[in-house]
Amino acid sequence: MSDDRMSGNRLLCQVFKSPRMEGMYLFVDKREGVERVPAPLLERFGKPQPAMTLILSPEKRLGRASAAEVMQAIRDKGFYLQMPPAKEEYLLDLYRTPTEARY
Repeated sequence: MSDDRMSGNRLLCQVFKSPRMEGMYLFVDKREGVERVPAPLLERFGKPQPAMTLILSPEKRLGRASAAEVMQAIRDKGFYLQMPPAKEEYLLDLYRTPTEARY
């Protein structure tokens, strides 16, 4: 049986969510787990909470990154870290600006 990880076709991926920051996810090779993730990153990430397992292939669609990019990062570094989306500054300004009630 051949290892599809080496051929670039598919990767069995485990996704963990951070208990410390909403929207932060860590993608790793399910067979390796978090063993290649640097300790300082795991400290900052918090105890990884399993979110899902999926099979990645280059043509698979992901929400905020290409599957090929995620697969390459996992092969090269042992993980892919997805950060929460940046909040638009103008939305923060709207939140800070007091509103008047007009009746």
